[in-house]
Amino acid sequence: MKVIFIKDVKGKAKKDDIKEVKDGYAKFLISQGLAVAYTSKSLNVLENEITKRQEDEKEEIKRCTSIKQEIEKLKIDFKVKTGNEDKVFGSISTKQISEKLNELGYQIDKKKIEIDHDINTLGTHDININLHKKVIAILKINLIK
Repeated sequence: MKVIFIKDVKGKAKKDDIKEVKDGYAKFLISQGLAVAYTSKSLNVLENEITKRQEDEKEEIKRCTSIKQEIEKLKIDFKVKTGNEDKVFGSISTKQISEKLNELGYQIDKKKIEIDHDINTLGTHDININLHKKVIAILKINLIK
C-alpha cells in the first residue's frame, strides 16, 4: 500500500515522502497519525502544502533580508573596563549583544548570534547573526574604554 508520510519516521521516511509499505504497517502509520493513504486527493493536498510552505519561506527570507540590511548598517558600542595595557576584563557574550539589539528594537534570540572568537580586545569585531538558514547578517561590535 502506498502512503504519504506527514511526519518524520526515524529510519523509514521523512515528512512528505511517498513510499510503498506493507498493508499492516500502513494501517499502523495511519492510526498513529504518521501517514495518510496515497490517493489523488491526498497527493493534491500534499502539493498544495509544499507550495504554501515554499511561499511562506520566500516571505520569511524577504523579511530576514530586510532586517539583515538594517543590522549591517549598525555599529554597536560596548563600554568596557580595562586593566594594564588596555586589557579588557571579561568578554562580551551573546546575551549582552542580544539585549543591546532588543533595546534597538530587533528581537533577536541569543542562540542566533554566532561568536567564533572571544570578544575581549578593544576595537571592532564582526559577529554573525543567523536570521534564517539562508540569511546571515554581519554585525559590527566596537569595544571602547
